Amino acid sequence: MQPDLSELENRLWDAADDLRANSGLKASEYGTPVLGLIFLRFADARFEATRERVEAKASARRRVGPSDYQAEGVIFLTEAARFRYLLDLPEGSDLGRAVNEAMRSVEEHNPDLAGVLPRTYTAIDNSTIASLLRHINSYTKNLEGDAFGLIYEYFLGKFAMAEGAGAGEFFTPMSIVRLIVEMLEPFHGRIFDPACGSGGMFVQSARFVERHRHSPGEELSIYGQEKTGETVRLAKMNLAVHGLSGEIREGNSYYEDLHESVGRFDFVMANPPFNVDRIDKAKLEDDPRFPDLPRADNGNYLWIQLFATSLNETGRAGFVMANSSSDARHSEGEIRRGLIEDRLVDVMVAVGPNFFYTVTLPVTLWFLDRGKRETERADKVLFIDARQTFRQIDRAHRDFTEEQLEFLANIVRLYRGEEPELASGPNALFEQRFPDATYTDVTGLCKVATIEEIEAQGWSLNPGRYVGTEVEDLEDEVFEEKLAAAQVELRELSARAATVEAGVDKVLTELLARSVAVGGESTAPASIDWISRDLGTPRVDLEDKEAVRAAVDRDP
Repeated sequence: MQPDLSELENRLWDAADDLRANSGLKASEYGTPVLGLIFLRFADARFEATRERVEAKASARRRVGPSDYQAEGVIFLTEAARFRYLLDLPEGSDLGRAVNEAMRSVEEHNPDLAGVLPRTYTAIDNSTIASLLRHINSYTKNLEGDAFGLIYEYFLGKFAMAEGAGAGEFFTPMSIVRLIVEMLEPFHGRIFDPACGSGGMFVQSARFVERHRHSPGEELSIYGQEKTGETVRLAKMNLAVHGLSGEIREGNSYYEDLHESVGRFDFVMANPPFNVDRIDKAKLEDDPRFPDLPRADNGNYLWIQLFATSLNETGRAGFVMANSSSDARHSEGEIRRGLIEDRLVDVMVAVGPNFFYTVTLPVTLWFLDRGKRETERADKVLFIDARQTFRQIDRAHRDFTEEQLEFLANIVRLYRGEEPELASGPNALFEQRFPDATYTDVTGLCKVATIEEIEAQGWSLNPGRYVGTEVEDLEDEVFEEKLAAAQVELRELSARAATVEAGVDKVLTELLARSVAVGGESTAPASIDWISRDLGTPRVDLEDKEAVRAAVDRDP
């Protein structure tokens, strides 16, 4: 009988976090070794489950080896890499060295994992490793199937929350990933994520295929790129623990096209870094992935073009983007207009604040579809305002419930003329808004706009400009929940405003002082590095209004 997975995850995390607190290690130093041990326990369980069947193939003339296990989709383990072997080592053994050797052995006999597994266990004291081994073994003793993968994902999220700002490099919250996958519907084909982090988009795509009773290994081909070697290793472990494989490569996606991506992929999905500046555009001038280089010192529209050019003739893309990109003007606005006129933009979804561990501001999900040109949707774009759809986890974090995810994804399905999916049973949200299971505009929630309507709005792709505002008659409990969420958002915005106000006041004071010092003539240059240093922000050219807008959009 499978244990309650949620309770097990919480108990295992509490045990691991207690040990971390007593080890003196930071979350960033402790996370990967713990994930490595969870991975090894998973590999051990799969190995043991298939061992009898594989060993039965042995004969006097033929010995069973690593290839026999790998043919079954199982990681081959030597005796020294078995979890029980590590647990049974005598007291006083050098556990850090033993675990490092176990990881080395796994990589040696399973080439797909070469250079992937952590070997930093000698930096952790023996007692902490021994406790981790015991806790992980005890709490996962009766697990089977995909439970290990779910625990791995749970720990990725918890480490991301604990690590804070650095977590955005590798982790996108599952709610956001699930929504992108459900709206893209990656049933079959090549999937590409050029900012793949720890591989969550791939894992959820595989789970989507499984829910529709197909084999991810047969239906999906996985391609990823990530600039940080440590994150590439996390992604490869994440795929392996879910029984998946793919081509995940290390490289900077701005300058390196390691998968020859132009026109190649059926699905592109990503959560790229927002508002990156100082990208060397001279290196991109002849790159077919970027047909129009924006003038602003901001990487958002480079990412958007990379996603668009990676699609084949029927390909779909779904990605997270800063809200400012929906209304950006000048060269970025012209690129956006081109995408709209090319009948490539299909769906835009506004998501409220606090869904991410590193960015409190709201974001927008973009969905592109090259195949829509041949459909009735060619001259239309669906706008969804999901800012009032969420579950408040704690003061600073939100997510979507299963009902909410299904509800939002079904709006897109109805818009495409598809049947809704109600896998979790009756959906009150869906039945209330779409009782006939046919698409209709709902004020405050969704609106299908024509190209002409979008042109009239200055080619804006901001859902709030189209869906309008709904007047709600809320029950007391719902009202209190939304009021509490609004209070949290107000406090965060007020704190941000205070920070900006203090910075501006300091800058103006220094500017006035300098002006007086030279007889009233200001000596402030147009590009003020010392202001940027004082505010802790990247250098901004004050004459470049697009750069100023991007800087204001950043979360300080």
